[in-house]
Amino acid sequence: MDARNRSGPPSSSFQVCRPSSFSRQPPRVLIVDASPPWWSETGTTLCEALDNFLTLACSLDGPCRLPLLSLYTLSRQHECLLPFVQVRGNLARLRSCVEELRSIPGEGCVRAPRGELLKQAVLDSLQQFKQYTRHTTTPNQANNNGSVEVTVVTSQPGRGVVRQLEAALKDTDLVSLRRLLVVHVSTAGRGENDCWQDTPSPETAEETEANLMLGTEIDLQHVENSVVAMETVLKAWLHDQGGKKEQLHLLLPPGLQGGTTTPSHGQRASPVCVKCDMQERLLSPALLPLTPDLGVKTESTKDFLVSGKGLANQSPPPQRLRVIKTLRSDGVCESVLYGLPLIIRPTTCWQMDWDEMERNHHLFHALCHTLRARDWFLLVRSEPIGSSSIGSGVCCHYLLQPSASLSLLLKPVANRELLLPCQLPVSNQDPPPDALTTIQSCVSQLEEESLFNPLSLRSNLYQHLRSRGLLSPPSYPYRPQQTPRRDQPRPAVGPSTTPARQPRQQQQARQFQGGNSRVRATVAPLPSAPPPSKMSRPTLTMTPDPRATATPLCSYGDDLLMML
Repeated sequence: MDARNRSGPPSSSFQVCRPSSFSRQPPRVLIVDASPPWWSETGTTLCEALDNFLTLACSLDGPCRLPLLSLYTLSRQHECLLPFVQVRGNLARLRSCVEELRSIPGEGCVRAPRGELLKQAVLDSLQQFKQYTRHTTTPNQANNNGSVEVTVVTSQPGRGVVRQLEAALKDTDLVSLRRLLVVHVSTAGRGENDCWQDTPSPETAEETEANLMLGTEIDLQHVENSVVAMETVLKAWLHDQGGKKEQLHLLLPPGLQGGTTTPSHGQRASPVCVKCDMQERLLSPALLPLTPDLGVKTESTKDFLVSGKGLANQSPPPQRLRVIKTLRSDGVCESVLYGLPLIIRPTTCWQMDWDEMERNHHLFHALCHTLRARDWFLLVRSEPIGSSSIGSGVCCHYLLQPSASLSLLLKPVANRELLLPCQLPVSNQDPPPDALTTIQSCVSQLEEESLFNPLSLRSNLYQHLRSRGLLSPPSYPYRPQQTPRRDQPRPAVGPSTTPARQPRQQQQARQFQGGNSRVRATVAPLPSAPPPSKMSRPTLTMTPDPRATATPLCSYGDDLLMML
């Protein structure tokens, strides 16, 4: 079986991804070839990338993207450094495993056959997975995660490692093996071109193809010896791997059939359906703890500004954004921008001096004019508030886009930690003529607008909110109704108060639950009290001392208000 040579992410990054799914994420097995002398060159890079990735994967909220992980090493023998463990919430255990991997010596000589060690590591991981699923998972989980994916990271020639795996696993049971990926890390003394030095002769290759029937896909991927490249390989595990069907249907108007759009036999023409898959470009900062510094909230200026830690009546200090770079507008990909934008304009704070405000307005105008004239964007970074926090904490990056209306548009931009692998192929060939004709005929029927006006779009949001508001029970903030607890004895009631009102209250409750009766605005009933006894009106006596009459009048007024 031929290995698929790729220079980009593995094929898992091209699978469908539905962010709300992640129900069939496979367990992962990482087999690290720590054989000298290559381990001395790649060990530090791999351990740092693995440490960064596991820190991110353990902290992610939401659906589980990486349920189980196991780690094997190949040196003088194969060794399981980490049996299958749950990734989320297990950062201490995973980091201790990385430190143990970092301590493996990178010098020496290994004479053990690589093919046999690879076979033992793969079969041991499959057997461990069967035992784990047999004792710890439910039948539903076993059906969802019934296979495991194995990734082998090595600095040895990639084609040779693939042939060794094919020859060693040709007579074994690989039903629980979902996919096998060989990642070749290019070192200083050996590059991608050296992977072809061990290519066999054509006769040997034909004989190998005829004898090997693995039934399991073995991929070969070449990466450079850098932390970013290794993180890209590991982050491909965070994509949704469970899609077995397309996730999106793009409906276009019916195309021209034989020069006319009229369907035969009076039937309505069916729209042209283009089936698509979806894939995440970056991780949402909302899935990570302590992310206000990452710019996850840009819904309002209150979410953007830094909260002050002083007195309650003091306003928070202004946010500080330091411009660090200029970017060409055609060199910025829209997929790395997220969140809701904010409009930046020159301040009109009344506390500023008039001359200072005018000078600031001129500077802002000159900045917008310069950016628009040179077709530039500004890349800015948030600055910490206070001198004590310099150099610590999480910083976020934003993009400032100029406009002709004397304003800037502020958008959060993704950073290295949040990006997911996404390397799509670029096609230099023209589509087939029949497909091109169909799409052009569909698109030509759409209405074209030179200027987009969002006020012409309606989502029926008002109607939806109105229906939800009418169905929800009314609330009385001035008199909340407290339901008696079951463990508390109910007070005795008289025959003329509560029992007489109970059937009417139950009837009103049934009418409200039915939803067919009209909703009337009601006033909470006053507490029942015995009727006041008839008393004569007190006579008002005039005395020269005002204190003698002020107190009785106030107390009488209070008593009368309480009775009413």
